[in-house]
Amino acid sequence: MSDAALARRPAGAAPGPAGPGSGEEPRTGPRFGHRIHPAATVGFLAVLAAGLAYAGYNLVADMRQAGQPPLAVGAFALLGLALLIALAFEFVNGFHDTANAVATVIYTHSMPPLAAVIWSGAFNFLGVMASTGAVAYSVVTLLPVELILQVGSGAGYAMIFALLVAAIVWNLGTWALGLPNSSSHALIGSVIGVGLANQLMAPDHAASGVAWGQALGVLESLLFSPLVGFVCAAGLLFLLKRVVRRPELYRAPEGEAPPPLWIRGLLILTCTGVSFAHGGNDGQKGMGLIMLILIGAAPTAYALNRTMPDSSTPAFVQGSQGASRVFRAHAGGTHAGGTHAGGTHAGGTAVPDAAGARAKVGEALKAKAPAEALAAPEVQAALAALSDDIAAQVQNYGAIRHVPAEATQNLRADMYLAGDAVRLLTGEHSPFTGDETRTLQEYRRTLDDGTRYIPTWVKVVVALALGLGTMVGWKRIVVTVGERIGKQHLTYAQGASAEAVAAGTIGLAEAYGLPVSTTHILSSGVAGTMWANGTGLQMATVRNLALAWIMTLPAAITLAGGLYWALRQVF
Repeated sequence: MSDAALARRPAGAAPGPAGPGSGEEPRTGPRFGHRIHPAATVGFLAVLAAGLAYAGYNLVADMRQAGQPPLAVGAFALLGLALLIALAFEFVNGFHDTANAVATVIYTHSMPPLAAVIWSGAFNFLGVMASTGAVAYSVVTLLPVELILQVGSGAGYAMIFALLVAAIVWNLGTWALGLPNSSSHALIGSVIGVGLANQLMAPDHAASGVAWGQALGVLESLLFSPLVGFVCAAGLLFLLKRVVRRPELYRAPEGEAPPPLWIRGLLILTCTGVSFAHGGNDGQKGMGLIMLILIGAAPTAYALNRTMPDSSTPAFVQGSQGASRVFRAHAGGTHAGGTHAGGTHAGGTAVPDAAGARAKVGEALKAKAPAEALAAPEVQAALAALSDDIAAQVQNYGAIRHVPAEATQNLRADMYLAGDAVRLLTGEHSPFTGDETRTLQEYRRTLDDGTRYIPTWVKVVVALALGLGTMVGWKRIVVTVGERIGKQHLTYAQGASAEAVAAGTIGLAEAYGLPVSTTHILSSGVAGTMWANGTGLQMATVRNLALAWIMTLPAAITLAGGLYWALRQVF
């Protein structure tokens, strides 16, 4: 069949009978027409129902164990709706993004389509369960400070609903067109849209908007990861051709016959790597938002990490006191008045009480140049007061898990504000010495341990949502990756190169707490191997992919900002 005829043929459709005199080449595309057995549908629904029941049981159990008062019916319904929307985002993420992982094994006939998506779903699940949680909170820190601290308010729920619904709508729209779009890109754009809308809606635009310093780091990872995918996949293919002199590795599939066993093993291994890495990175984005929802609705149970053992208290108190000494040194003198109102430094800087310190640090974090505002002596004094207050409370109660309900929200606010301030102050233009910076960074890790954690049951339900989503709706994206990026069929080496680079890049990003796009890395990796192989690219598809990549941020920003404004009229 000619290239023109292949281009006209519907994706995934059989070209008709092949054989002597038929003028047709043997069919190389996978068969997608197999019906799903009713038992498989029943099993899918049973796992989904069991996952939701497991989540509900653990939610109620956690609240009872922590002494959280029962929620009103309306509040519980709102919480349930927010959790369902967060899990829906991960479900859509599963069938939108993970289709990239299975495209190569399906189009090289290394695995049947159904077996491939089940295999990929299982390793997505394991990837989520093995994740560290670092990516989860890198997304959360992009949100406005006051919305994070008051996430249980009407504005907080408006934020959660707006950013999740906007990301889901954009993902579904691009999926319907068969475009491999980035769920990470859509979510980050939605977060930025909510931040901008929150700032524009405030009187005199005084509210905090987007944490641009943090956002630029995330956007850089989203921008450069596709370039890494293209260049590294092309380079790996060049390297394979010089090192592995096996002609069968560089052939396209012939008919529907599977490749040699060793090639099948290689492709299944790279598919497994991409699936596991995708779960470890993308699964965390939903986790962070679910934790925000839980903290807002049930702060007694989730605002602090009550799994921290009593034995961690001395180190926690010591770290807080060490940070306080650093802040005092930069506030103009030696602490003289404790954390009480009216206390002073020897240099004359007033030390506010805990409430005043909380307000002072919060205002600095909302400033246009927060790092500069935080370096001011009066804010350093406020940070010293916050650190002393945190140390005193934890020491007084004996451990974080013993903090009573009435003190939970204020302690979490103090810890979050201090941690965010340290993150900004220890950046590129830090005013501290090397030893001081190390003391504060260790203090920040201590604070993060006390406020940033993911319960096992949250990991399980997110893993189930991502894994089950992998098994639904994957065909559209698989066809695009397998048939429409290059002018010729993927060879075995091309598929392995693209997936090996994608797995390595995503795994490395997860280790550094950076959200990246599986879709962009793998699609650009496939394009890189097509270029390196000299087989050419289908420029119409490449243009569509580039357009989706360019349009995702402004579209998600606009959708989320508009939804946030509309929901603020309701909540």
